[in-house]
Amino acid sequence: MQIVVTLDCVDTEAQAAFWLAALAPLNYRRGFEGPPYLSLVAPAPAPTLLLQQVPEPKRAKNRMHLDLDFGTADLSTEADRLQALGARRVSREQREHDFRWIVVADPEGNEFCVFAPPAKADSTE
Repeated sequence: MQIVVTLDCVDTEAQAAFWLAALAPLNYRRGFEGPPYLSLVAPAPAPTLLLQQVPEPKRAKNRMHLDLDFGTADLSTEADRLQALGARRVSREQREHDFRWIVVADPEGNEFCVFAPPAKADSTE
């Protein structure tokens, strides 16, 4: 089985540059390229991120989004790293059921979360 997450975007090249840098700790690289698609792949079992060029910009909240655990409890530093790559911080750190997360948006406004699961969340207290 393979999971592919498709992200609509206006500029696939710019989005690829952002997401390759953002996902660098997970060893993502460019995969299949054939307009209007550009895929970013990583070693299994990581899902493929398929960038699909569309003519319209994002207008509303995502119905589905990525939740990324980079293996660190320091979410603020991770959000700062993503901001330096062109992301925008959308929320302060939030907590629910011992999960902690910060909502961030990529350069085209697609929201995603940087999170720490309970084990990592508990290690900072």
